[in-house]
Amino acid sequence: MGMKTKLLAGLAAMILGAAPLAAHAQQGPTLRVGMAAQDVGRLDPHFAVSTIDRVAVAWMFNGLVRFRPGSINPAEIEPDLAERWESSEDGKVWTFHLRRGVQFHGGFGEMTADDVVFSLQKAGNAGSSAFSADYRAFQSVEAVDPYTVRITLRENVPSLLGLVTNYSGGYIVSRRAVEQRGADFARNPVGTGPFAMERITPNTSAELVANAQYFRGAPQIGRISYRFIPSDASRDLAYQNRELDLNYGRADQTWVNRTRQVPNTTVDVFEPGELTILSLDVSKPPFDDIRVRRAFAHAINRQEMVRWRGPDVSREGQSVVPRGYLGFTADNGLLPFDQARARALMAEAGHANGLSVRVIHTQLPEMLNGMQVIQQQLRRVGINLDLQVVEHATFHQQIRQNLSPLVYYAAARFPVADIFLSQFFHSRSIPGTPTAVTNFSHCNVADSQIDAARVSTNREEQLRLWAQAQRLLVENVCAVPVMETLLVFARRNNLSYGYELRGSMSLGPLITEQTRLN
Repeated sequence: MGMKTKLLAGLAAMILGAAPLAAHAQQGPTLRVGMAAQDVGRLDPHFAVSTIDRVAVAWMFNGLVRFRPGSINPAEIEPDLAERWESSEDGKVWTFHLRRGVQFHGGFGEMTADDVVFSLQKAGNAGSSAFSADYRAFQSVEAVDPYTVRITLRENVPSLLGLVTNYSGGYIVSRRAVEQRGADFARNPVGTGPFAMERITPNTSAELVANAQYFRGAPQIGRISYRFIPSDASRDLAYQNRELDLNYGRADQTWVNRTRQVPNTTVDVFEPGELTILSLDVSKPPFDDIRVRRAFAHAINRQEMVRWRGPDVSREGQSVVPRGYLGFTADNGLLPFDQARARALMAEAGHANGLSVRVIHTQLPEMLNGMQVIQQQLRRVGINLDLQVVEHATFHQQIRQNLSPLVYYAAARFPVADIFLSQFFHSRSIPGTPTAVTNFSHCNVADSQIDAARVSTNREEQLRLWAQAQRLLVENVCAVPVMETLLVFARRNNLSYGYELRGSMSLGPLITEQTRLN
């Protein structure tokens, strides 16, 4: 390379805000990933709420601590950007000691306590985070010195480590990059992870490049081409034609069985099970009438939903909290499938001749297919869902504007009941409030139990309060649990994650420095 060429390359790097070429050199093969998406939404990790965004964010960012790759067990949380930590006897003061020399992508310098303080304060601010409600117990976050951070809580929380792990608001961002890029940070993010964003081509792909300065070691994968292919058929064809190495699958037994027959292919089915709930807005017609809500609940046939999805990839929802979460209880009075009772309740509510409800829903194939089965079940008892199908990012925007009285939502959260109950059923989380999250039901019947359980230091009392909260929410039919759907991806046998994939809180395979494509 001549001197002139070198100067031009260096100038281009500065203009684009990219890291030096040596830091992001392509040393290994390109991993081609197919995702059911029209485009990414927001890759600022504190706004990454969709599966599409969460999967990619996990490749670019770290938390102070992390779930061990392949696990969602809180008991297996381990150091990440923090090397070690300690807490006070009362559990209200936590001190984290940071790794030294961790570099942000794009030449944004070393990660220090200032970035951690900025990130956690950002995560706790409703104007700069979709997860701010999770951090309401934070009294202060301080930089003791450049490599030490102290978090002080105003009240105890069920899992402080869960709030600073590599998940949702726990990701650490570059303060300088956020302040410099402003709104552009959402599509030009800067983290410390094994891969860095190179470019996004709208409606086509996001291209990531290996971070050769990654503190755990340079990745063996050179690049990730994250391709947006919303059509299941088109994505499957691309995989079969060897144009993809990793494919977002369908949680559908037929798809799993068929894909397992593709040569040199492994189908990974893993946790967490995303709990599908149907949130009913109790603040407005027709769901302000509990008879209509009960009719709706009796009309849902969970066994039929599992038969439709398939036993390898789904299981019945048993509560408004997913199975396996600390605090889950199936002893909650969940209304059984009973079409005759549903019709009787509809008649009592003055809808003997039926009822039509206009519902906003996503075009994302897996969610749309599920909603269409629900639509058929409800039609049998005289409830017609008038589905307004929109692009997935638009769906997320509109349901947060209270434009749909019924919201079909599938989610997994940190596996403690508090997070799910707080985000989906506490009045602080109602859309339109300063601390809005995903309480599309507008229910507030379990606020006191959720609050009391969160600050209790007595585990038996916590479990009792979480169980009581679930009973109240089920009794009032704030939402109807449908099923839990496991995550499904297909991969070439020459792709090795570098760990056993049993679960992933990012809702997709974590691509690490150990991942290989032979």
